[in-house]
Amino acid sequence: MGNRQKLTEAVLRDAVPVEGRDYQIFDTELRGFAVCIYRGGGRAFTLDYRYAGRQRRMTFGRWPDWSVSAARTRAKELRREIDAGGDPLANRDAVREAPRVADLIARYVEVHLTHLAARNAADQRAMMEKFIASAWGRMLVTEVSSYDVELLLTRIAEGRARPAKAKPNNRARKLQGAKPTPVRANRVGEVVRKMFAYAVKWGWREDNPAMGFRRRMETPRERYLSQDEIARLAAALDAAEDKRAADIIRLCMLTGARVGEVRQARFEDFNLEHLSWTKPATTTKQRRVHRVPISDEAAAIVRQRRLAVIAGPPWLFPGDTPGQPVQEIRRFWRRIQKETGIEDVRIHDLRHTFASLLVSGGASLEMIGKLLGHSQMQTTQRYAHLMDSPLRAGVDAVASAFSLKPRLVHDAEAAATQSEPRRGPGHVTASPS
Repeated sequence: MGNRQKLTEAVLRDAVPVEGRDYQIFDTELRGFAVCIYRGGGRAFTLDYRYAGRQRRMTFGRWPDWSVSAARTRAKELRREIDAGGDPLANRDAVREAPRVADLIARYVEVHLTHLAARNAADQRAMMEKFIASAWGRMLVTEVSSYDVELLLTRIAEGRARPAKAKPNNRARKLQGAKPTPVRANRVGEVVRKMFAYAVKWGWREDNPAMGFRRRMETPRERYLSQDEIARLAAALDAAEDKRAADIIRLCMLTGARVGEVRQARFEDFNLEHLSWTKPATTTKQRRVHRVPISDEAAAIVRQRRLAVIAGPPWLFPGDTPGQPVQEIRRFWRRIQKETGIEDVRIHDLRHTFASLLVSGGASLEMIGKLLGHSQMQTTQRYAHLMDSPLRAGVDAVASAFSLKPRLVHDAEAAATQSEPRRGPGHVTASPS
């Protein structure tokens, strides 16, 4: 059987497979161009060439999906690339082995998320699985463009209908439309930016497509308890049967701490002599040790918990699982919300209320930032508008100085005119003789 002839459709159709081995039929017109006849009956086009002294064979198309004419045209293109010093087989292998976004996500989880707080890491992992991997998982890292980032964040910002079920069983939820989620889009954008910053650092691409992504307008939630609501909350906590959960809420209110920091508080973290609480880096959002003063009322709660907790657990609020602090108080908080009529108040809003009370007491933004453990001043700036009272006093002072003052006018002629009795239209004044 000859192995060199001009390749045509008839030659490929008539070629007979050989049992036990594959063989090639080389084209007589184009050097290295051939068709491989597989023992199973399949046929594929190949190109044999040498690169850097090594014999190479590249398979690039199957017959009859590729016609002989199309395969010859492609073989000529590859031959020109080879003659110019290229290695098309190595280029194709490089593309196949190039890291994809799924690989970037896996390494980002391994390298970066392990250093974050558990809740933050879980939130970022959820964003990557739900949004990033589903959209770009099979794309090469080098294929993602700034336009792709913008499209993804726009889709996230538009939100989705609630709930996610195609057939919700609640009529009220069926009527709910898509709820915009600009904050979520911004958070995903930050994760994407950080991921591709690592990609640049690792040499996986040269630029960061998420650098300078368009941030959506965020409207910070502003909910502060009034004095009446605080009084109702305190009364409800005093009457609550679950003293453990009630004390957690009290400490959140008295210290402005995050509920996670309170749940994981240990007796050893408190210095009741100096009235201070040193939060370890493992429990704080900023991943730094945070030392704050506490009030006598907060210290009294710590002393009461010492009496209530059986010797052994280090936690102020040991959970039902041995060796773990209390994990969840949402049900308790929902009951308190209903009892006090503050259904729109989150536990985290107690932290905002703590800050608002500091402002009303004359505390500066710098002091508030230190007490709340903010690592960036811009986070504390959200409470700046609560300081309107002294600013308004200054504005009023300027207005007072600029406004016209009433003045007393001494006009004898006007006074005489006003004192002259009113006369009727027919009255005639006598002239002096």
